[in-house]
Amino acid sequence: MEVGVIFPQTEIEPDPLAIKDFAQAAEDMGYAYIFIADHVLGADPAHHDFPALRTYNHKSVVHETMTLMGYLSAITEQVGLATGILILPQRQTVLVAKQAAEVDVLSGGRLRLGIGVGWNSVEFEALGEDFHNRGARSAEQIEVMRALWTQEVVDYHGKWHNISHAGLNPLPVQRPIPVFLGAGSSATPTIAEPVLKRVARIADGWCPNFSPDERGRAYVEKVHGYMLEMGRDSDKLQLDGRLRTSGKQPEDWIDEAKAWEELGARYLSIENRQGGLKTAGEHIEAMRRFKDVTDFKF
Repeated sequence: MEVGVIFPQTEIEPDPLAIKDFAQAAEDMGYAYIFIADHVLGADPAHHDFPALRTYNHKSVVHETMTLMGYLSAITEQVGLATGILILPQRQTVLVAKQAAEVDVLSGGRLRLGIGVGWNSVEFEALGEDFHNRGARSAEQIEVMRALWTQEVVDYHGKWHNISHAGLNPLPVQRPIPVFLGAGSSATPTIAEPVLKRVARIADGWCPNFSPDERGRAYVEKVHGYMLEMGRDSDKLQLDGRLRTSGKQPEDWIDEAKAWEELGARYLSIENRQGGLKTAGEHIEAMRRFKDVTDFKF
């Protein structure tokens, strides 16, 4: 497995030097990629009621994902950059395709685009996008982006998109950029069938929000079964597991990492958030502890 680390959105200072220290420390320690969450707006809990507002609200520091990746491209050399998870249907598709291509060029082909459909209807409303058709629309968005990443000139006319003989320049290094889909959330851990089928049908990989237990194995087997029905090779679908370190002992980290590996995970994203850490320095030490304990050998 390739072991990456989740960028501590909401728990790192809004300081370019703190971000630089964290990113370069992750690279120096041998972490394979940095996994970056996304929100444009934080809703005020005094006026809105979402389960996730405990973590993401109007007081939470959340750096804009694509801009941040442009900065990380310049201050790192090898570490991969993964969006985790970019809320695609609240954005203009062609603009995201352009931004992703640019990050891929600037980073030398290090981008992995993880996308999701989101939960914060306040963001969709403010950004002028429809919250209610976001799942179906995201599938067409992926189709459009892949066309733009691989063809010099695109002529596309779908349900939500019209492109008349136009294209991106520069094209990305990776053609196409890998697209991973988010599945489930801490607030709603049960993954809906349409989501599982969408993963099976169009994803290069997926970032599910479950544990590597029997329930998680059942989801993996279900997705692989759908892929078989659709004529897709399940070996080509890459799995990104998530290991939350807070409240666990080092032996628990190792056991859980091994469980993800046995489940077939290609990637393992280490999350040190929600453990009381408040600075880049504290998160760097948490990264170092995990590295020292495991040496990424599972």
